[in-house]
Amino acid sequence: MKGVLLVNLGSPDSPTAKDVKPYLDEFLMDERVIDTPKWLRNIIVRGIILQTRPKKSAEAYSKIWWEEGSPLIVISERFAQKVQEQTQMPVALGMRYGSMTIKKGLQELKDKGVDEVLLVPLYPQYAMSSFETVVVKAMEVQSQDFPEMKVTTLPAFYGNQDYIEVLSKSIAKGLQGFEYDHILFSYHGIPERHIRKSDPTKFHCKIDQSCCSTNSVAHHTCYRHQCFATTEKVKAILGLEATKTSISFQSRLPNDPWLKPFTDFEFERLAKEGKTKLAVITPAFVADCLETLEEIAMEGKHQFLEAGGESYIHIPCLNENEDWVSLMAKWVNTWESEETLPI
Repeated sequence: MKGVLLVNLGSPDSPTAKDVKPYLDEFLMDERVIDTPKWLRNIIVRGIILQTRPKKSAEAYSKIWWEEGSPLIVISERFAQKVQEQTQMPVALGMRYGSMTIKKGLQELKDKGVDEVLLVPLYPQYAMSSFETVVVKAMEVQSQDFPEMKVTTLPAFYGNQDYIEVLSKSIAKGLQGFEYDHILFSYHGIPERHIRKSDPTKFHCKIDQSCCSTNSVAHHTCYRHQCFATTEKVKAILGLEATKTSISFQSRLPNDPWLKPFTDFEFERLAKEGKTKLAVITPAFVADCLETLEEIAMEGKHQFLEAGGESYIHIPCLNENEDWVSLMAKWVNTWESEETLPI
């Protein structure tokens, strides 16, 4: 019997330092998030970051926490339920970090008689620290605890035309009634070395002005290329002017080269260049989370207006968008009936 496991990032159980600390520990100790030797990662995470970050992160979570719980968890649960309503297969939800584990999701499917699983990392683009770590963890859990299960992974879907059309339609709706003079496509940031580590050729990805636009097998696992490709596909569908759009990358750790330009720097630059009406899109996420709701929708707006901007909107992620639900259901139903991956 076939079933589906949807997997997203995860969340602490509450917006308190007590619950945020173990969540951050699990997240930051992942070797695909901070890819240093374990002894050094221990020093960085447990000796430095976890001494101060849990309290600050808890305060940030408190700003966006819903009565029902973590927005990311609540949105993901609603999404999974709506997908379930459009397929005959059991649909379960797991998270890479936190108490809603991948193991619990696979156990839920097993209890329903599932022995063949479609694993769906809910990340449009491929990156070591998001898509890859979900797949590696799921395979590890399957091997250790569910050896009788067969697991097939849905590839990163950034280039799927149906997905791009759903995303573009959602963005167009978010822009209605807002007279923007610039749209910023802000993607989650990763270290530059993750790009090079993910390059199967070991020579193509130079992170310059040409490698992402020069065709290569490296693009299948190149996050930077896939971010640019997502943006260009959306721009083409919506007919956006090149001079009114740009790309940036949010989140980074100090003393380490990360993808540029940085989103917070772009807020200041755009405002000073006279772009006073800014719309921000976060297409690295399919569900709103701390990074979109607090860092972009709240802090980003404050930074932009402080720098001289006049009006600012953050366009929500796809979340429970009915077209997005229907598309995911279409993908999983295609896999069930045709025994082939739809993308």
